[in-house]
Amino acid sequence: MTNTMANGKPRIAFIGFGEAGQAIAGGLHDADAAQMTAWDILFPHAAGNNMRRAADASGVRYATSAADAVQGAGIIISAVTAASSREAAQSVQAHLRGRPIFLDINSVSPGRKQDTAKMLGSAACYIDVAVVAPIHPARHQTPMLLAGPDSRVVAPKLAALGMRASIAGTEVGAAAAIKMVRSVMIKGIEALTLECFLAAARAGVIDEVAASMRNNYPASIGQRSSLTIWNAWPSMASVVPPKWRKWPKRCGSLASSR
Repeated sequence: MTNTMANGKPRIAFIGFGEAGQAIAGGLHDADAAQMTAWDILFPHAAGNNMRRAADASGVRYATSAADAVQGAGIIISAVTAASSREAAQSVQAHLRGRPIFLDINSVSPGRKQDTAKMLGSAACYIDVAVVAPIHPARHQTPMLLAGPDSRVVAPKLAALGMRASIAGTEVGAAAAIKMVRSVMIKGIEALTLECFLAAARAGVIDEVAASMRNNYPASIGQRSSLTIWNAWPSMASVVPPKWRKWPKRCGSLASSR
């Protein structure tokens, strides 16, 4: 199922090379775990300059097309925008050989993943993958859920690469469903926390509110919400007064997970 090099390392192809693809590739590169190739529709354009530099830094060959990227690949990681997930799979379908593992890590509905799996058919070993934590700083070791008939066969292969994967179910869509429902809580808490601290900043009571949150909410929720605020803060430069932008650094353990 998995094509490998003479040295035993698997050939991995990335379809889509944005933040998630770059992070996973960077982790695999540092672990010296695989030979990697990537294709992104932005590669031929100026907008893809940063992606190509990231590929070079991670020892990833940037391909000339999707077909070129998956040639000889044993594992394909699809990491594109949600709207393009099915099209990404379709772009490689005719070029797959040896039934490679197709890891669909895109954040889409269970129905979309089931549709994609049906479209690929026997051409690939399709796995519904849900990334269930921020991709940084763990990169390729970020916890993931796997679902599909072959998920129990694929999980040990990913573990051999240092990836952290657990089984969500044998039906395609199970991992996507868990992530989607989970996100109602996680993203809701993050949005409410961000709104809370913007209001606290304007009222001049950031430290007091931060202390209260540390006392009243589980550490995991507080850390996840703090991470969102910490990452979002630079984008608020035009609306947040300079003295209030220091809040994440003053938040102690709440900001420690960045």
